[in-house]
Amino acid sequence: MNHLNIEFPLDEFEELIFQFGWESLNEWFKFWNSKKEKLSIDKFWDKNVHEDWIWGLALPLLSQAYKFYRHFPERRIIGISALPGTGKTTLGKWLESISLKFDFKISVISIDDFYLPSDEMKLAIKNNPWKVSRGFPGSHSIDLMNEKLLEWKICGKLNVPVFDKSLRNGLGDRSHWRNDSPDLLIVEGWFLGVKPYSIDSNYFEKISPPLSAYESSYRLKIQNNLKLYLDTWKLIDQIWHLKPVKYEYMNLWKSNQEKNMLIKRGSALKNEKLLNFLRMLNVSIPHKSFDEINSDVLLLMNQDRKLIKVGLNKTLF
Repeated sequence: MNHLNIEFPLDEFEELIFQFGWESLNEWFKFWNSKKEKLSIDKFWDKNVHEDWIWGLALPLLSQAYKFYRHFPERRIIGISALPGTGKTTLGKWLESISLKFDFKISVISIDDFYLPSDEMKLAIKNNPWKVSRGFPGSHSIDLMNEKLLEWKICGKLNVPVFDKSLRNGLGDRSHWRNDSPDLLIVEGWFLGVKPYSIDSNYFEKISPPLSAYESSYRLKIQNNLKLYLDTWKLIDQIWHLKPVKYEYMNLWKSNQEKNMLIKRGSALKNEKLLNFLRMLNVSIPHKSFDEINSDVLLLMNQDRKLIKVGLNKTLF
């Protein structure tokens, strides 16, 4: 791998590759290098994509999924926890497509697909301090999400709603239902794996501008809402956490994502609505909560979304 433009340390990465059953990093690399034509990378990522994104995330994730499929009789769910704008959607589309070329089927869904229907959503997000239409814990059909994930684990049939963020002038709504029968399921979300956090007296969080009194009280409501997601996290067998070195990188990523959606779909969050949504993403959950996600694999990214660390998460064990 020395000839590739990769900057993350290979010693920790090699430990991860060992977990997939490979005897050496070199053998793993040779295998995937021999399958390059089969990977259809250029159809999903442009030429500007970092090689470390392919070799440090996409192919290891595919390797893990294939191991679960081949060596474990029970159906398994992999969770991807990553802030908005990270690139989860493109990764998911590639995984779904490429798995079929290796004779198994991955389906990728989002927590966002379980957003409440529009009428229920209006009540759930009513009078939130950021005036956003969705996004924070408490805006999802949690019982439905648990029911559908468990149903797939038991019988292999996936029947889930699909949320379209471009509907209702960018407010979003359910567009249709998806029926599938995947061998492995991947669930992604921006606060996937986050648990309620008890802020102690020694915890200092730099927020600019500072939290308003209403924002502070509403955050307590969101912490209570997070308790309802704990049963969902228990259904996920392994979590991969794509974490920025600095949380604020997300602002640029999300802004660019909405600009691209406006170009492609003709509708997206912009101006004041985008600023309000970014504020919600930045303050609705304490940043320290993301440091304590009990992930199995941890990937650190710089502002350019280049991976600078890939390996097993040893911080919580």
